[in-house]
Amino acid sequence: MEIQKLYDLDDIEFEDIAIGLVRLAKDVPAHEFFYKINQINGLTFSRKKDVIIHGAYYDYHFPRFEAYHKFTKTCFTFISNRSSESKQKKLQTELFTEEENIKFLLNNQVDVEYILHTSEQIPDFSVILLPENLVFPIQDYTLGSEEELYQIIQYYE
Repeated sequence: MEIQKLYDLDDIEFEDIAIGLVRLAKDVPAHEFFYKINQINGLTFSRKKDVIIHGAYYDYHFPRFEAYHKFTKTCFTFISNRSSESKQKKLQTELFTEEENIKFLLNNQVDVEYILHTSEQIPDFSVILLPENLVFPIQDYTLGSEEELYQIIQYYE
C-alpha cells in the first residue's frame, strides 16, 4: 500500500509574520530589563532555551524570554537581536568570509535590542507595559516567508 502525500509544499501559502522591534533608550543588562518588565506587568518573563543558529565557523546563541498572558492565553516571546555568545567551530582560513563572531538576526536593524513575537495572528503588543524612559515605542515590522528570521521563528514556535 502506498502512503498518500497529505500536502504539497508548493501549494502552501506562507503568511507574513508581524513582529515588534524593541529599542532600548539606555544600555541595560537583560536581567534588569526583564525584572522591570515583570514588576509592572501581570506577565512573568523567564529565560527559555536560546535560539541557536549554526554558521560555517560559529554557532550563535540568542537569548529568548517567554511569558503567557493569563486572560488571552497568548505567548509573548522576546528574542535578542544580537548574539550573546558565539562558539567557534573551526578556524577561519579565508580572508574575506562574511561570518564574524557577532551576528544579528536582523542585519538591517542593528540598533534593535529585542524582537517581540506573539503566538497570535494579529499581535497586540500594547498588552505588555514597558518601563518608561527605558524603551522607545515598539515598532511594527513584517517578516516575509523568504527571510531567515521567519524560518527561525517558525522552528521555535
